[in-house]
Amino acid sequence: MTSHARTVAFQPGERNIFFHILTACNLSCRHCYINSEQHGTTTLSDETMLTWLELFADPGKKTNVIFLGGEPTMHPGLVRGIARAKELGMAVTVDSNGYLFHDILEKSSPDQLDYLSFSLDGPDAAVNDPIRGEGVFEVCSTNMRRAVAKGYNVSVIYTVSSLNIEHLHRMLPLLKEIGVKRFFIQVIGLRGKPAQESAGDQGWQVSPEQWLATVPGVAAEAAKEGIHVTFPKVFLERQETFECAGLVTENFFIFPNGRVYRCPLCEDYPVHALEIRNNTLHKNSGLTEDSFFQLNIAEGCVMNKLLQPDTIEYDANAVPKHRISCCLLKQEILP
Repeated sequence: MTSHARTVAFQPGERNIFFHILTACNLSCRHCYINSEQHGTTTLSDETMLTWLELFADPGKKTNVIFLGGEPTMHPGLVRGIARAKELGMAVTVDSNGYLFHDILEKSSPDQLDYLSFSLDGPDAAVNDPIRGEGVFEVCSTNMRRAVAKGYNVSVIYTVSSLNIEHLHRMLPLLKEIGVKRFFIQVIGLRGKPAQESAGDQGWQVSPEQWLATVPGVAAEAAKEGIHVTFPKVFLERQETFECAGLVTENFFIFPNGRVYRCPLCEDYPVHALEIRNNTLHKNSGLTEDSFFQLNIAEGCVMNKLLQPDTIEYDANAVPKHRISCCLLKQEILP
């Protein structure tokens, strides 16, 4: 049984399409990264959604599409989007807050949807609901069980912050009991609401020591329970080479106002490299996120240094104690 995490190296030609088909949501999570000033308030029409999917289709490459919101199941045409993505040869995931609007479980099927991913930030209502909203834990966990019973592959996203890191290990019995196949442990990003709001004296983010002392161990225990675990690399070892996903992979973060980012850390700013105008994909000129990907600094990720420098600690000689990896670099432990 594998008990040690392996870094999932970037593969040239790897393609991931993070498709926000709307920004509306029935919840108001405290750590939501949606920024209406930058991402808009549009809900794409069915026809626009399908047309934009085709812009990113490439039959010669393995492509993953993740439907996002807001809450993507609030979009009445989501099932059409899932079916079309499958026709285009894409692997399809839907990331949901768990409310599953428009009878998505009945109208789609496990043959069409590779993974149905639920966001859950605590092992019980006492931890989850202060972050995501009153009553959310009960609805989300109930619908997870419904999805598993219908044969869907269910995954869970747990966003680690100072509010819930101490409870991460308590997720494992719940995940095993429900029958979750994959567990994504994410690190809180200073985007959207967390960029403006604080969470207690410590703030939202956890220290490097907290992360390293907690996350890898919980991931290893989850793998022993038969769950495929993925979590961000975050901190590079001194012998590890920094790579930026913007240079070696194809990642597209599409928003319904037409902005297309290559780096998720940039999403609070109008520096998007690409834009959809009149249903055609255009490369933007001037100073965009692409301009920064080429830079090589001691701190690792340039965008992290620019946008959230408080995450970096230095020794007495002004040398970074940890280099920050590309936020899209993952580690995994297979069951």
